[in-house]
Amino acid sequence: MKIFLATASLDDIRWATAAGLIDGIVATPTVIQGELPGADARDVLTEVARATSLPLCVSVPAIGAADIVKGVRDLKKITEHLIVAVPFIEDAVPAIHKLAADGVRVAATLIYSAAQGILAAKAGATLVTISVDALEAVGQNGESVVRELRAAFDHGGTECDIAAAGPASATSFAACAAAGADVAIVTPPVLRSLLQHPLTDRGLDRFLGDISRRAKPRRAR
Repeated sequence: MKIFLATASLDDIRWATAAGLIDGIVATPTVIQGELPGADARDVLTEVARATSLPLCVSVPAIGAADIVKGVRDLKKITEHLIVAVPFIEDAVPAIHKLAADGVRVAATLIYSAAQGILAAKAGATLVTISVDALEAVGQNGESVVRELRAAFDHGGTECDIAAAGPASATSFAACAAAGADVAIVTPPVLRSLLQHPLTDRGLDRFLGDISRRAKPRRAR
């Protein structure tokens, strides 16, 4: 499963890239404003694009199809590795179809059911993003939606990836992978938390203790 990091922080991007942990960046207006309130989104995206050659998933601050398509023309000047996030609502669906026809990779967002995912793929999306965290917030099981959509795509031979957005724990992350998600979208704090386990510190202490007790080699006279 690929991992996309939802951040505009250059330090986090460089760390995760150097560690070989991520395959893409998500830097939508929501992400940018959450981390850098008041920052100019275009300037931020330009800096991120210069810092990495990974796919960059961005969005246009619009919901009308014509406005989205127009905004993408400007975004294409920023990076060659563009993925455009488009909300799966009635007014924006024509933009998915138009951008796909123009060879632009599209990630359909606001997907909460397998039925929506199937329609988004049919419209031309190359990636459908299931908001696992939003589903869990209202008592629904996000992993089951991922599993249902995976089965539908496999049955129909649909060439469209599934992204699980917002798994907040190692358990949810692993469940999304087991359910068939192609991509997980996580924040830097969540990614770092996935490196840990309740036994990690205990094991590290034992390892360091073993090192300190190891006999030192005698110097040859």
